[in-house]
Amino acid sequence: MNPANRLTLHPGQLDLPALREVAAGFMPIELDLECRAAIAASAATVQRIGAGSEPAYGINTGFGKLAKVQIPRDQLARLQANLVRSHAVGVGPLLDDNTVRVILLLKIASLARGYSGVRPEVIDAAIAMYNAQIWPCIPSQGSVGASGDLAPLAHLTLPLMGEGEVRVEGRMMDAAQALKQAGLQPVTLAAKEGLALLNGTQVSTGIALIGLLRAEQVFAAAVVAGALSVDAAKGSDAPFDHRIHQVRGHAGQIEVAALYRKLLTGSAIRASHRIGDDRVQDPYSLRCQPQVMGACLELIRNAAKTLVIEANAVSDNPLVFSDSGEVLSGGNFHAEPVAFAADTLALAIAEVGALSERRIALLIDATLSGLPPFLVADPGINSGFMIAHVTAAALASENKTLAHPASVDSLPTSANQEDHVSMATFAARKLADMALNVRHIIAIELLAAAQGIDFHRPLASSAPLEEVHAAIRSRVPHYAEDRYFAPDIAAVEQLIDAGSFTRHAGGVLPSWSAA
Repeated sequence: MNPANRLTLHPGQLDLPALREVAAGFMPIELDLECRAAIAASAATVQRIGAGSEPAYGINTGFGKLAKVQIPRDQLARLQANLVRSHAVGVGPLLDDNTVRVILLLKIASLARGYSGVRPEVIDAAIAMYNAQIWPCIPSQGSVGASGDLAPLAHLTLPLMGEGEVRVEGRMMDAAQALKQAGLQPVTLAAKEGLALLNGTQVSTGIALIGLLRAEQVFAAAVVAGALSVDAAKGSDAPFDHRIHQVRGHAGQIEVAALYRKLLTGSAIRASHRIGDDRVQDPYSLRCQPQVMGACLELIRNAAKTLVIEANAVSDNPLVFSDSGEVLSGGNFHAEPVAFAADTLALAIAEVGALSERRIALLIDATLSGLPPFLVADPGINSGFMIAHVTAAALASENKTLAHPASVDSLPTSANQEDHVSMATFAARKLADMALNVRHIIAIELLAAAQGIDFHRPLASSAPLEEVHAAIRSRVPHYAEDRYFAPDIAAVEQLIDAGSFTRHAGGVLPSWSAA
């Protein structure tokens, strides 16, 4: 980002910290001047082919099963407009503005690579719409994740033509009105431009990136919650000894174990319990945290690697290679890599929540934790954390169903021309719900663990965990007797959402490590 707080797009060079910034909030963008020559050369190649008589897919032919139908030269602009209108068939809830902003950025960056045959003025129009904060209304359902995210990208493209609906400052309006208010003109699409705008994986990738960032957030909070639960349950820190993890060798496990050691070092609660403890080993939900969370971390990292590659990819079809003057048809629009990344992220998110739910169950069980039953004084008259755990169990169970891979399904479309699809967009969409479920679970665990720490007073936990405890208690008082519980959970979720716990564990995460 340059000193004027403006993001300069260097096509093909987007990294995860920059994408995290874009997802977090708006900043104006500009295009690196060096990429304009490639854009112009690609557009000139398309214009030359369009002026000839030879059929070229997407330039002067129909689309999909209609690729054999050649279109007269004077109908090429109409062909592109009709393509966008006919493909804008999305349904379901609209994507939120943050997600749309990421998608639009990815589409601009992809077109600016100079392999799509789109004129510079079209890309400039998309940048102007972005900088005016005019966000297309994109229904979330309707893409199978192959031949591109056609329906949602059509809804992204319509406003450039002055059609469809947009949101400005949270208010829906006609795209033509929004463009006029911003002093912008709609564009008339030329040969191949509609296809280039509709074809690509930017919707599935953008949604998956948002899911990745939320997965990172709940992962970091879960590590902190897990460490606090170890102290609340007077668990052993021996399972985090570096020698145990070195002899196995998994990088994620080694790094996560180091995080737990850092979080627990200096705890007076733990020191008080080293002598006279007849427990030989803690339950797996405490003892095996590095093994489980380390494996989750490696899935998160692998997904991040895939999604950053895809964020920088040219994924429309056909592709224009201006150096040779060729237009080549292929299948970069097939979002199988994104689908796999999203499906593995779903596994990681589900396991983070499942392990947290088990720790909550441990803390409320007096026979395992040594704490008052259900973490409340005078149990019986008070139910304490009994039903909060039920909520956590319900959410963990829900995530088990949502974690079923979407990528193993395929339904042929376009009269069997598009006979294998990725379902990447749905794979990505469910990540947000899963991460939100886990955020609820982690908030309950943080409350339960803080309650456990309270029962060990005047002994203190470690310095970082005392900071965590203080943050929780700044929002939620000790649970002395039964009260309206839901606001307590919501208050701690606000801390998670604000990244209050990420700084304790964010260093191992892809989008935080270089931030």
